[in-house]
Amino acid sequence: MMTLRENAMAIYNREQPDFYGDLMDAIVLLPDPVSRGDLPPQDGLEHKDSWGTVYIWKPGSPGPHPHVTKENAVISDIEKWEEQLVVPSLDHLDWTLCEQVAAKVDRKEKFVGFLFGGGLFERSHHLMGMETALINYLEYPDEMAALLRKIADYKIEYIRLISEKVHPDIIFYHDDWGSKQNVFLPPRVWRAIIKPLQKEISDVIHECGMIYMHHADCICQPIVTDMVEIGVDIWQGVIAQNDIVEIQRITEGKLAMVGGIDGPKLDIENITEEAIRAEVRRAIDTYCPGGRFYPSIPNGICFLEWNNRIVKDELKKYGRQWALEHPVV
Repeated sequence: MMTLRENAMAIYNREQPDFYGDLMDAIVLLPDPVSRGDLPPQDGLEHKDSWGTVYIWKPGSPGPHPHVTKENAVISDIEKWEEQLVVPSLDHLDWTLCEQVAAKVDRKEKFVGFLFGGGLFERSHHLMGMETALINYLEYPDEMAALLRKIADYKIEYIRLISEKVHPDIIFYHDDWGSKQNVFLPPRVWRAIIKPLQKEISDVIHECGMIYMHHADCICQPIVTDMVEIGVDIWQGVIAQNDIVEIQRITEGKLAMVGGIDGPKLDIENITEEAIRAEVRRAIDTYCPGGRFYPSIPNGICFLEWNNRIVKDELKKYGRQWALEHPVV
């Protein structure tokens, strides 16, 4: 019987796995010293992170969200971004807990992953607000490119530091580039401003001997071949609103993917057990034939506990059955 890591690598390498299931089950995510320091209390009040962005975590909500207004935006004038932005220092971070968790992982059994939040696009709109950021990408591309250069330099420095301190197997990089309807930026704008810097970040991840897994639970289909060119190894969070079968075709199997189960469709009251199981089977039947696919809920879980248990149970049962009935040749 394969370990979770061995099974995941079998899928990644187009070899025969014991089962098809969520790659995240094979990863132990390390606590990020920066994110831990930036995490606001769940009190519904305003708190600033290390970049100066105001966040609110409402009681009962899944997590904190930026609350950027004209009054509290870090960057209120993109033409003055250099005097308004203060890049946080990476000195004096407390790595104790991160190192302790990493040391306890049996890397023959599981991967060590590092959750790397707030990508270039997300950080840019957290600094000035989404609407303002989208306008600035179109009307002030040079200034936005210069701002993102500064953010990318910070991230590259941090990736090298992460590698030095705990050397994870996987950098789990977060940057949502779209919604359920489309990418946020016109592809030409994304390619001109974000893509070159993202390629540099990818190169550093690979130079450090780590896998680059990119989280974006949104539409990325218009730029998916660019993701391959950048060097994304795994796309985590692939929502069913993408034409996943077509993506598998045009990327020629060069991009491993995690997702495919329509989570919001299942994460509702008054849904039947059979409807949940049918959606899990649909995802496996539709996307696993293309290879290098890990069926899962793109955002990780159903928040309704009963629904989530059914999803996990069907993945465990049908994912193993499908592997047995469809051997890799």
